[in-house]
Amino acid sequence: MIRVAIVGTGSISNAHVQAYLKFPDRCRIVALVDIVPEKAQHMKERYGLEADVYDDHLKILPREDIDLVDVCTPPYVHASISINCLRSGKNVVCEKPMAASLEECDAMLRARDESGKKLSIIAQNRFRQPIANLKALLDSGLAGPVRSAQVDSFWWRGHCYYDLWWRGTWEKEGGGCTLNHAVHHIDMLAWMMGLPEKVSSILANVAHDNAEVEDLSASILQYPGALAQLTASVVHHGEEQQLVFQCEKAKIAAPFACYASESMGNGFPRRNEELEKQIADYANALPEVKWEGHDGQLENVLTAIETGCDVAIGGEDGRRTIELITAIFKSGSVGQTVSLPLSKDDPFYTVEGIMKNVPHFYEKTTSAADLGGEITLGSTYKK
Repeated sequence: MIRVAIVGTGSISNAHVQAYLKFPDRCRIVALVDIVPEKAQHMKERYGLEADVYDDHLKILPREDIDLVDVCTPPYVHASISINCLRSGKNVVCEKPMAASLEECDAMLRARDESGKKLSIIAQNRFRQPIANLKALLDSGLAGPVRSAQVDSFWWRGHCYYDLWWRGTWEKEGGGCTLNHAVHHIDMLAWMMGLPEKVSSILANVAHDNAEVEDLSASILQYPGALAQLTASVVHHGEEQQLVFQCEKAKIAAPFACYASESMGNGFPRRNEELEKQIADYANALPEVKWEGHDGQLENVLTAIETGCDVAIGGEDGRRTIELITAIFKSGSVGQTVSLPLSKDDPFYTVEGIMKNVPHFYEKTTSAADLGGEITLGSTYKK
C-alpha cells in the first residue's frame, strides 16, 4: 500500500485526489497540507479521507510512513517542497510547471539522484488516446518527416482570473499563459520533436491589466528541416487546442485529422486516399490507453514505485519543457532570436535573472485569497 501526502489543496488537487481514489487497493491518502489548513480540512471532509491535516509541508518530512508526496502548490514553491521531500526519503510527483527556472529544475534533479527516489512531473495529456496515437504515428514514419508544425494552445480566462493572490506575478506564478497553460502543449511538442535549435518570440498582455505577465505569446521555432509555430493564449474564445504536423507525405493532427497529398506531373496536389486509409488504420489499431489524463499518469507513478521501474514522465522531461519556455521568455524580453540549449551562465537560468529581465506589462491590483468555482483542464483532443 502506497501512502500519499498531498501538498496544496487548491483546485487542481481535486484531479489528483480523484485519481488516487480509483486505486484503493494500491494507495491511500494519509496527509493533506495547505498553508490555509481549513482548505485541507474541507478536502478531507469532501472525499471522506482518513488523513491528517497540516499547515506546513515541513511537518510531514519526519513521517516515515509516507511513500509519495504530491505537490499541487503554486509554481514558486514547487522546487523547494519537492527537494525537501526527496531529501527526506519520499518519492515526489509535482504538478506543472516543474519549477520557475532551469536552476531550480537542476536542483530538483540533483535531489532526486542523491536520494534515489522517483520524481515525476505532471504532463497528463500524454495519457490521452489522441495524443498517444499522434506520437505513435509520427514515430511510425508513415507520414514522413515533419516539415511544419502548428501548436495552438488556445485558452480563455476572464479578467478576474488574475485576481487570485499568486497569479499574475513573475515572482509567484513564474510567467503567464506560456508557462502555466501552454506548458501542456510545449511538453507534447518537445516529446514529439525534441527541442528546437532557435526560438523567436513576442510576448504581450492584451486583455488583463491586473497582471504583470503575458496573456498572449507567439513563437517561431526552428528545427533542422522544419519550422513550428506556437501560440500561447488566454484570450481565445472557444479554446480550440490542437497540434498539427505537416509532414512530407501527409498532415496528421490531434484532434485526429489526416490529409495526404501527392504530386501530379505539374507539381499541383492530388489527394492520396490510400495513404490516408493506411494512416487511419494504423491509428485505430494502436493499444488502448487504459487510464487517461491525471488517472493515467498517477497510475504510472504508482506502478513505478511498486515495481522499481522508471516513471513515464520524469524530471528531464519537465526540465526540457522549462528550457523551451525560458527561451520563449528570453526571446520575447530581449527582442532577439535565442539559440538552444541555454547555458548556466545565461541571465535567464535563474529566477533572479528572469525577474530582472522580463517585462512587467501591468502591476497586479488585486490579491484575492480564493476565487471559488470549478476549473477546466483543457481539451481531450477528441472530436
